Amino acid sequence: MSTKASAPDFGKALRAVRLERDLSQEDFYEVSGRTYVSRLENNGADPSLSKIVQLAQLMGTHPLTLLTLAFCSKGSPAEVDRLLAGVKDEIASFENLSLGRRDRRRPAR
Repeated sequence: MSTKASAPDFGKALRAVRLERDLSQEDFYEVSGRTYVSRLENNGADPSLSKIVQLAQLMGTHPLTLLTLAFCSKGSPAEVDRLLAGVKDEIASFENLSLGRRDRRRPAR
């Protein structure tokens, strides 16, 4: 997978999913104010990972769906397939990846 990714448009993805779910910005009151959601949709703020999780849960979708759409400018199935295939290949290339294992390297002196 190429390490060069197009600039994500999280706001566009958030707005698209919100409208698809027939939600208003006010419907996000449990996790964010309407003005913050508006700022997110206009790319005026960068959400934390925990905020992305909260927003996705409220919309009944997986956080990776929002992030995938943010990196797919057209959102076409073919574009999504290419992106996810590249991510899958990249993860497979991490031969020694163990997310549950602590780093056993010695600290630098």
